[in-house]
Parts: sequence; C-alpha cells; structure tokens
Amino acid sequence: MFDIIKSDLDAALRKDPAAKNKWEIFFTYSGFRAILRYRIAHWFYQKGRKRIARAISTRTRNKFSIEIHPAAKIGKAFFIDHGVGVVIGETTEIGEDCMLYQGVTLGGTGKDCGKRHPTLGNNVMISAGAKVLGPVTIEDYSKIGAGSVVLINVPSHCTVVGVPGRIVKIKGEKIDDLDQHLPDPILEEFKRLNRRLTFLEEKLKIHTCQYSIANDNDECPTMTQAEMAEAIKDEEKPLE
Repeated sequence: MFDIIKSDLDAALRKDPAAKNKWEIFFTYSGFRAILRYRIAHWFYQKGRKRIARAISTRTRNKFSIEIHPAAKIGKAFFIDHGVGVVIGETTEIGEDCMLYQGVTLGGTGKDCGKRHPTLGNNVMISAGAKVLGPVTIEDYSKIGAGSVVLINVPSHCTVVGVPGRIVKIKGEKIDDLDQHLPDPILEEFKRLNRRLTFLEEKLKIHTCQYSIANDNDECPTMTQAEMAEAIKDEEKPLE
C-alpha cells in the first residue's frame, strides 16, 4: 500500500504545475488526502472491517467534499485535482495513472444491479463537472470534456464532449462525419414562433420590424384598424 501511496504523490507532483513539492501536496492537497484516506478505508474493507471503512469514507466526505466508496477499485498513480464534489461509486474500477477534476461523478443510473458504475482504463482524464454514469467502459488514454454526460462505452484514444457525450476525436483526429446536432427545445420553439409570425405578417401584408433578425428593411409599417380587420377576415378564409 505504501508504494501505491507514493505513486499517488508522484502523480500529483507530475500532473499539477502548481505543486511545489511533495510536502505541500501531502499536507495541503484535499484531493491527495482524500485518496490517502480511501487507500486506508479500502484496506479495512478488504479485511472485512466494513464499518470502519465506511466511517473513514464518511469523515472524508464531510471534511473534503469528496466521496469515494471504500469498495471501489483504484489503481496506482491516481490524482484528483481540486477535488470538491467528486463522487466515485461502489463498483467503480479505475486503472493506473488516471486523473479527475472537481465535480466529476462516476455513478450509476439507478436502473442497474451488480456492476453499476463505470470502468476506467489506464491514463484516462475526466475534466471538471463531467458525469460518467452506468456500467460503461472508458478505455485507455481517453479524455472526457468538462460538463459532459457519458452514457456509452468510449474506445481508447478518444475525446468525448457534450450532453449526451459524443466522440469528437480519435487519436487526435477530428471526426467529420459525426452528427453533433443536439436538440434545443427552446430554440426549436423560437423557430416555430418565428415561422408562424412570418406567415401572419405575409397574410397581413406587414413588413418585418427593423428589430427582427429576419428584417431587410429599416421601417415598421403600420396599418389602419380597417385594413387590419380586412386582413384578419381574409386570413380566416379557408385556404384553397
């Protein structure tokens, strides 16, 4: 266990450019201290002392706002940068030399039993606020972008971004033929209203107001009440 803790310390020093030395990391880095407590809790959990393990993990969560279940399996050279808000579930498996940023969740979807949390390969990086949910696998050297929600397996050497997560790069090369369209219900509603407004303006023979993004004119012509009533009357007629 001491060799693994040493590898975690070396990983923090190597991956964080702000780190000055190992003493600073050991005494002041909440991410490293949470990992250290996890290593101890995991040792007790493997020995069947689950109450002690859970007590350690609970105190770690209360002190550092980082929750790592003692049953999770985490390889050596693991680093959590900043760390606040990180959650790692019970059946999570993490390979060697992985890195997580603040706000990352390695959790379940609530509908799986048994193995219900993610599996990370070696040299995986998950950026701030990303959520990897369910028994999915993120293979070696892949990266998950900040704020992404990943619900599918990710091959090795891939970069994933978006909600839901989409693969945008494989081995550093962009994926050009991937459909990156994500539904935006608010934008779709604005488009529907704009189409309806355009239809009504055409029926009423009103030019688009100068403040509209669809306008080509500089004026907003007005209509008399009689003209408007006549236009509305024409609109109510059934279309041929």
